[in-house]
Amino acid sequence: MSAFLGELIGTMLLLIFGGGVVAGVILKGTKAESAGWIVITSGWGLAVAIAIYAVGTISGAHLNPAVTISLACAGDFAWELVPAYILAQFAGAFIGAVIVWIHYLPHWKETKDPGTQLAVFATGPAIHKTWSNLLSEIIGTFILMFGLSAIGTNKFSDGLNPLVIGGFIVAIGLSLGATTGYAINPARDLGPRIAHFLLPIAGKGSSDWKYAWIPVVGPILGGILGSLLYKALFKQEIYSMLHVIALATLLVAFLAIRENKHKQE
Repeated sequence: MSAFLGELIGTMLLLIFGGGVVAGVILKGTKAESAGWIVITSGWGLAVAIAIYAVGTISGAHLNPAVTISLACAGDFAWELVPAYILAQFAGAFIGAVIVWIHYLPHWKETKDPGTQLAVFATGPAIHKTWSNLLSEIIGTFILMFGLSAIGTNKFSDGLNPLVIGGFIVAIGLSLGATTGYAINPARDLGPRIAHFLLPIAGKGSSDWKYAWIPVVGPILGGILGSLLYKALFKQEIYSMLHVIALATLLVAFLAIRENKHKQE
């Protein structure tokens, strides 16, 4: 199997299990309805672990454009492979979302709220504040890439590494995910959002394109910062891009603080 197909299948599995647990919890009339945030975060963590088990030896199981781009920026992945990986990830996420839609077909009509329907496919903020939402996605993906870099330096028993990473994803979701739904993955959000836009979902509303750039830009910035800062702190390898991304993050943080201060006034 090619690395392209591996990434496509892996990201498809990620969305089948991850999007599937969200659908089970929030769509009307399911047996898991209202099971809660812990079930959703646990489901996503297991989704990541299963996807890594499936294709980790084939493509490295990036499953996430932010991971692929961050590794390339840190010199750990060939830039010429980046476009194919990203294309596979978006395609896999789209297909996975379509499968979730088909699986839950009777429940879309029962779910009257268009926002709830969209939440099965794409993320959205608990409180709409542009710069704060962007900062949350930056921080979440910074932790993701910094943590993955640290996990990679440890040795585990054969077959245990995907479970460790899955547990790490659960921790991110529980601790940092409640602000924006922790996309931390452009493909995970944009691929299914496109599926939501195209599919004939009963009673669907807007795909919220106004927000769609945040779970794309935020994870890329945060992922690069996490990878490069880890290299700088633990391997004394400093890349010039680190300064640019760090300054951009500080600017977003300043704008988020200013945005909230202005709203309070």
